[in-house]
Amino acid sequence: MPKKINITKEKFLLFAQAAIGGVLSGISLSQGSTFMMPFGIALLWSVSSVPFWSFIWGLIAVLLSHRWLLDLHPLSWIGVPDVLSLPIAIGIWLFCGIAGAVLVGTWSFLLSRFKSLFVRDDSLKFRFLNALALSILWGLGEVLLAQTPLFWIGIGTSLLPGDRWLAGLAQIVGAGGLCAIQLIIGWWVWQLAAIYKKKMQWIRLFLIGLIYLLLGHTLGWYLLTNEINSESFVVAMWQSNIPIREKFSKDKIDSIPYSIKSSLDKAKDLGADLLVAPEGTLLLNQKLISPAPINFLTGGFRSINGLQRSSLLAINAGNIDYSFAVDKYRLVPLGEWLPNLPGFSSFSLSAVGGIYPGESSRLLHWDGPPLAVAICYEISDGTALAKAALDGGRWFLSLANLDPYPISLQKQFLALSQLRSIENNRDLIIVSNTGPTSLVRNTGKVQFILPPFEEDIGLAKVNLNRDSTFYSKFRETSLLILLSINIASLYHSGLKNRA
Repeated sequence: MPKKINITKEKFLLFAQAAIGGVLSGISLSQGSTFMMPFGIALLWSVSSVPFWSFIWGLIAVLLSHRWLLDLHPLSWIGVPDVLSLPIAIGIWLFCGIAGAVLVGTWSFLLSRFKSLFVRDDSLKFRFLNALALSILWGLGEVLLAQTPLFWIGIGTSLLPGDRWLAGLAQIVGAGGLCAIQLIIGWWVWQLAAIYKKKMQWIRLFLIGLIYLLLGHTLGWYLLTNEINSESFVVAMWQSNIPIREKFSKDKIDSIPYSIKSSLDKAKDLGADLLVAPEGTLLLNQKLISPAPINFLTGGFRSINGLQRSSLLAINAGNIDYSFAVDKYRLVPLGEWLPNLPGFSSFSLSAVGGIYPGESSRLLHWDGPPLAVAICYEISDGTALAKAALDGGRWFLSLANLDPYPISLQKQFLALSQLRSIENNRDLIIVSNTGPTSLVRNTGKVQFILPPFEEDIGLAKVNLNRDSTFYSKFRETSLLILLSINIASLYHSGLKNRA
């Protein structure tokens, strides 16, 4: 009987560690509480030897960080019956949670395999090498996930907005590298707790970790001191605050063209060189009711060979129709895109019907300064934007439609935008219908932001940059080289121990 009680207590403690760690990490990702994340990750490391407990950690963390998915309900405005609306929203939310949990559980399984394949003793050096390899693998996994239809809010963004200096290292290692750094910091916290619990000497490990943290912050700060001193232009940002559930009503369809004209006139009066409007502002093949007084970049829909696309449309001053465009290439599963399955070819949850992807390039050459474009959650794909920056994009523009989602998603979107600006040393403009409409400097500093859920026009001076960062040029190459060296070191150490 005592043995059974002991096993029950052990399982309860493991569950508590996994659950509390998931809660801390989920809150950190959803609320921007940067300094909670290392403690949440430390608790993940403490249960990582058992994939099931890692699964629990991932499930809770993703359900908390992605709980804004529940705001999809009600879906009656696009024809979903009320009785199905909430179950569909809950189903999407649970699917994301389970998918994240499976990924974390798989990572935990790989961790145990690494230990059995390479490490033959329990020294701190070998434990660190093993943890570093698995941290880099997680980081590379997040980079790959960001290139799929999944909108993955990963650990790579968790340093922002609270620790912008350490996030400056993204100019070298990108989001995947920041993810690995956060995991190693969490591992360090876990090791300190384990050593202290065993009443061993932990001061040496504490000082070593502290020195590396100081060096990392110093290097990140230095990288962010590289201010842009070149050409600039003035951008007006229109936050339309048109709820998606109202946008396709007759009243809104009739009034939006006049709101666009009014915003263009106001932007010109403010002295702007350009007005930017949110994703999906113009309906399919819609033209302006009068020539644009200044250049106009707007989200809208267009038809290519009979296929509808969500796009960034560039309308030159004096014109009523677009001259250049970039199409959205990453589509929202269910919302804009469904697999080509029998019975589903004409169905989606989108109010505008089925959308088709465009080309993967995010670079727009037009009559204004060339730019890299991210439409909605394309902002999570740092690889595509880095390529566009390297190919000549001198500033970044992100268009979004984040209604009906709450402020927590806006915070996550802003953190992703800060990360993209740091990675590529580019000023970045966000224009969303409900927010966050803002200017993010090349250093990741949010210099200007409009109040959320209000219609307004903001004015920002955008600096243009030609220089490419190490990450823009080489992307994940440094992580792959470091991982290869690390695995070689583990293998060599294993051979020595067997000998």
